[in-house]
Amino acid sequence: MTGQLQLTFVNFSKDSYIIVEGKQNADRFFIIRQGKVRVSKEVQIVAEEQGDILGPGDFFGVVSTMSGHSHIETAQALTDVTLISVQRDQFSQLIQINTPVAMKIILQFSKRMRYLDKALTRLTLNKSANEGPGHLFDAAEYYAKQSQYNQAYYAYYQYIKHCPQGENANLARERLAKVASYAKAAKLEFKADEVNRVYPKDTMIFCEGESGEELFIIQKGLVKITKVVENNEVLLAVLKTGDIFGEMALLESKPRAAGAVAYEACQLMAVNRTNFKQMIQIQPQLIARLTTLLAERIWLIYKQLANTRITDPLGRMYDILQIQLEKKRIGLYEDRSFTFDFGIKELINMVGLTQNDGNMAVRKLLENKCFQILKDKIYVKEVREVSRQAAYYHKMQQLEMSRKERT
Repeated sequence: MTGQLQLTFVNFSKDSYIIVEGKQNADRFFIIRQGKVRVSKEVQIVAEEQGDILGPGDFFGVVSTMSGHSHIETAQALTDVTLISVQRDQFSQLIQINTPVAMKIILQFSKRMRYLDKALTRLTLNKSANEGPGHLFDAAEYYAKQSQYNQAYYAYYQYIKHCPQGENANLARERLAKVASYAKAAKLEFKADEVNRVYPKDTMIFCEGESGEELFIIQKGLVKITKVVENNEVLLAVLKTGDIFGEMALLESKPRAAGAVAYEACQLMAVNRTNFKQMIQIQPQLIARLTTLLAERIWLIYKQLANTRITDPLGRMYDILQIQLEKKRIGLYEDRSFTFDFGIKELINMVGLTQNDGNMAVRKLLENKCFQILKDKIYVKEVREVSRQAAYYHKMQQLEMSRKERT
């Protein structure tokens, strides 16, 4: 640790606003030392997210601060309050002197990630995610039908391991034997002390539904994170060197919520629960990175969930484009041009529209002369046009909601 951590104590009077939703460039979060604070959002999206009255020891503003994005909540003092102000670059030092606070933040983040992910799956894919070990068989069947034998072999193997007496156990054993000769690169088991691991391209690292004992840090290569829903594989993310994944299962001891596959040959570092506790003390920068990663994911999911509340399909497209700009930290009011790294098909999937509704919205989008399709990618001549249109549809949505509340 370089230098002594100097935390700032700040006071707010009753009814004062401490942070405001939508404000850009959050640079600090707060831990309540004395008093009560109400945390609220413009749109309450997830029913499970309750307990918005916070007291001593609770914290708020961490997601936006650690992700470096705009605030996703408003905090107002219910009483006179005294708060501990923590700047983003102080977090690593805070971990070293107060491990329980760091773990409380990480565990809360993990819990929020899980139910937010469920909510997003339910709203955008119109289906509840199946996370039980029985889903391993469904995933295996999907991969077998797609001739992805490495993944199928792995998923059948894990289903038999987790559900040896399951209703599909005998069938899984038959299928496992059939695909065995085609699964040339499948990696099934590693010893607990094998920290450094190598996975050939198209091999499964873990499958959704299996129990999790480790998180992974990518040393080299790419990893794709996927979810099999309604006999279709949904690509959630492609992770690169330095990224961390698999942390939710390790922290909460619950089944994997998604699968991970080597997108290309990769080298990973595996961190189990014992190593994780040690790393909090000796490598606080890694825990700070994990917190930042979780904060980034939570911020993005909140934005995606809020997007589902916009009733106009075209409005949802403008909003999702703005979210992608914010994610890449592109100034929202610049007059520069920008080419997104995805095309029309991906945009329709992002907003969870049917192909028909999506195509109609795309036609309207392209009527705006600021937008073009260049080499299968979406191009905008002026970034600020995205923000201008997104703001308009947000305002229309708020007016619509106000009318409904009055009737």
